[in-house]
Amino acid sequence: MRKPTFTLLAAMLITIIAHPQYWQQRVDYTIDVTLNDLDHSLNGFEKITYHNQSPDTLRFIWLHLWPNAYKNDKTAFSEQLLLNHRTDFYFSKKEQRGYINRMDVKVNGITAQIADHPQYIDIIQLLLPSPLAPGQQAIIKTPFHVQLPNNFSRGGHTGQSYQVTQWFPKAAVYDKSGWHPMPYLDQGEFYSNFGNYDVSITLPANYVVAATGELQDEAENEWLKQRSSFSWTPIVTKKTVRKGSYRHVQKEIQQYPHSSSTTKTLHYLQENVVDFAWFADKLFIVQQDTLQLPSGKTVKAYSYYLPDQQWYGKKSVEYIKQAVRYRSNLLGEYPYNTVSIVEASMGVDGGMEYPTITSISPMPDAHALETTVEHEVGHNWLQGILASNERAYPWMDEGMNTYYDYRYTPISPAPADIQKPRFPFSRLPNDPLPLLLQSITAVKKDQPIATAADHFTELNNEVIGYYKTAQWLQQLEQLLGRQVFDSCMKAYYQQWQFKHPGPQDFKNVFSQISGENLDSFFENLHSTGSLPTATKRKLQPVAFFNLTNSQQYRYINIMPAVGYNHYDQFMMGLLLHNYSLPAEKFQYLLAPMYGTGSKQLTYLARAAYTWYPKHHFYSVTGGVAASSFSMDDYQPANADKLVLGFRKIVPFIRLTLKENDPLSKRIRYFQFKPYFIHENGLLFSTVITGPDTTDLVEKTNSSRYLNQLQWVVENNRALYPYRTQLQVEQADGFIRAAFTGNYYFNYANNKSGLRARLFAGKFFYTNRKTNTRQFDTDRYHLNMTGANGYEDYTYSNYFLGRNEFEGTANRQIMLRDGAFKVRTDLLGEKYGKTDDWLIALNFVSDIADKKFPVKVFADIGSYAGAWQKDPLTPRFLFDAGLQLSLLHETVNIYLPLVYSAVFRDYFKSSLGNNYMLKTISFSIDIQQLRLRDIYKTFDF
Repeated sequence: MRKPTFTLLAAMLITIIAHPQYWQQRVDYTIDVTLNDLDHSLNGFEKITYHNQSPDTLRFIWLHLWPNAYKNDKTAFSEQLLLNHRTDFYFSKKEQRGYINRMDVKVNGITAQIADHPQYIDIIQLLLPSPLAPGQQAIIKTPFHVQLPNNFSRGGHTGQSYQVTQWFPKAAVYDKSGWHPMPYLDQGEFYSNFGNYDVSITLPANYVVAATGELQDEAENEWLKQRSSFSWTPIVTKKTVRKGSYRHVQKEIQQYPHSSSTTKTLHYLQENVVDFAWFADKLFIVQQDTLQLPSGKTVKAYSYYLPDQQWYGKKSVEYIKQAVRYRSNLLGEYPYNTVSIVEASMGVDGGMEYPTITSISPMPDAHALETTVEHEVGHNWLQGILASNERAYPWMDEGMNTYYDYRYTPISPAPADIQKPRFPFSRLPNDPLPLLLQSITAVKKDQPIATAADHFTELNNEVIGYYKTAQWLQQLEQLLGRQVFDSCMKAYYQQWQFKHPGPQDFKNVFSQISGENLDSFFENLHSTGSLPTATKRKLQPVAFFNLTNSQQYRYINIMPAVGYNHYDQFMMGLLLHNYSLPAEKFQYLLAPMYGTGSKQLTYLARAAYTWYPKHHFYSVTGGVAASSFSMDDYQPANADKLVLGFRKIVPFIRLTLKENDPLSKRIRYFQFKPYFIHENGLLFSTVITGPDTTDLVEKTNSSRYLNQLQWVVENNRALYPYRTQLQVEQADGFIRAAFTGNYYFNYANNKSGLRARLFAGKFFYTNRKTNTRQFDTDRYHLNMTGANGYEDYTYSNYFLGRNEFEGTANRQIMLRDGAFKVRTDLLGEKYGKTDDWLIALNFVSDIADKKFPVKVFADIGSYAGAWQKDPLTPRFLFDAGLQLSLLHETVNIYLPLVYSAVFRDYFKSSLGNNYMLKTISFSIDIQQLRLRDIYKTFDF
């Protein structure tokens, strides 16, 4: 085949003739920096040689001061972490944060003025004393001081282990589109100028340094070689020492007596790179080797790792060498003389790439290490050498890199001796990304591949930016054939190495080399939804669940169904549903069960269909739910027990509004539900037969309805999330209106908070109020105490014993209306119950960590009856006590300790002495375990 040869020749011609007007700036850096490991700071001096190779005269230069991203909680970095539900930096202490200061900038020897960026404190504008014409250069010099933060994102320090990244004043890119000043972000990488780096690092002599470029000190190189043969022993003390505390044997310490009392200066050089990063740790072990590329070029490979990862050893170096050969063969030869990986505790799993060096978190096994090294070393080509604007086009690095990861997998599959996971983990996919892509696409939460990194949701950033881009490139490969595809990629690399290609440049190379019109294919970069595929999914029944092959099958999940309540006793049956990932538009659930106590059939059922309109509404869901259970029983004298039950059918429609900002955590929806309820009652009668009378008890049947309309607004943001609900209900003879607002106040320790709830309700009679009407609507009245089972008039909450008046089941309440935890159920008219208005405030505070199960609650409220003449209670009622929360707050147990006098008097008169334990109540909120809350976790 001669086509690849022809295409490579064509690529060479394109390199010569294409983009004759292309230009880019060059910025060279000479930096001297000193590490102070006592206060975790840097003192440096920097010389920037700015070469204006543009056709424009420059009057200012934007400089990135990215250490200032860690200065306070109002930076773009801090705001983005909160958006992605990370609060660790927001609540960090002052001494954990970082900044850069003590700059005195001179341009060509003249002091220059500095202007702040109007929005970001980690960007400044350097006003040039004189215009910088095309072809000229400016020499910029300044001292600087950096306070390194705790490692919240890619760089900083963890104790006295240093990850020094994005650390010096750095010029923003100026290209044909203009200036690109950008704040530091955790999600969204960089766009930097190529240049030459000359960096000298001074630090205590007992540190080992790994850095971009080539170390110029032969003595240090020899010491690094010696350390590869050191034996390391954990330090054992009576108290636990931090992980990673090691010493090497005394003999070897004497061989190289580096200590913290002396310093050393290490000198590094590297040409034609976009950044410089370095790492320092006293405990690094170093392995090194060389590899030779087909051209004869020799590359030095280094691995720096900590003693508790000694198994890295020579394996890691071999993985580096494999990765360099793999990418060099597929894309083009590695141009630098060194390549390194360094173990760094970054707080997250994975790695972060920099020119010639990448940081990698501790790995669980050799295969994970190999695949991570392959990915991170691969960034040298797609991030370091093809230095696209990653902030604007993350797919041009992460997505392309992931494509090559998938091509690497058959070369080095997972070892056969890895133990296969057992159920339920065997039903989970080895690679979750295809399933996640299907899932966000199914619910229309996916974003186009061409989305900028800082506009992606956190999940879309990984699933779309990485995986879907790789899938798109795989389809491009299938369209062109692997041979032509590889030729195009080699031509792209050859033409654009050490430049800043954009999407159009990438497309142009592929169109020119392949000779194909790829316009429609590249349009997929700007589209949402699944990429075109011929796969048609088939229905597949499965026991319990299966997520391993959701691209081929629509699973019908079948499993045992179990339940319990006081009247049906244990219920056993079958659960059939399709609630899974990806979510289907038509979802259904059917769970028929047999009650061993009631000897009756019980069931739950639901079916719904969701539409996704393109305008105004995000989704419209319509469906119907139905259920039937026993809810009471009665034992007549000399007769069989009567079991009373209910059946309900609930059609519903929900209209969820569309949010303009995909990053918004807000959800707004209208929901309408008409409840049609059929329930049993009891009829007592007496039959007179001559001189005898017989008491009869019969079951009766009755039906009722209730229309319920809700308007809900909730925001699941990291700080101060809230939920508001306005609910209006109408049934025969009344209207019940209620507002419920929930708000969470985060405490400053980032480990706990206060949940606040406001309830306000009003009950209206639509006809004239009478005693009969008041009695008939009793269960619908507003209640200061959390509702009991009888007052759960829509049968929407789970109760152990819905109509029990003694025993444990009698203590269950439902957190509705006033939501007080004290109960006065034995009164003919409960305290705080009203058919007029009611208002209440409820508070629950964490005592320690939010995961600690014991909390403190307090309630205060008032109602219409307390403001009438001769009221039964004071105008304001209150209670407070301890709350034990279990199973993710699904079960809550309440012990009231302080309460209004009327409650105390009631307890003494009704419950007798030692009544404290008798005041305990509890709630069971199954809604806490809704699948919808799992969806929220994944941002869809």
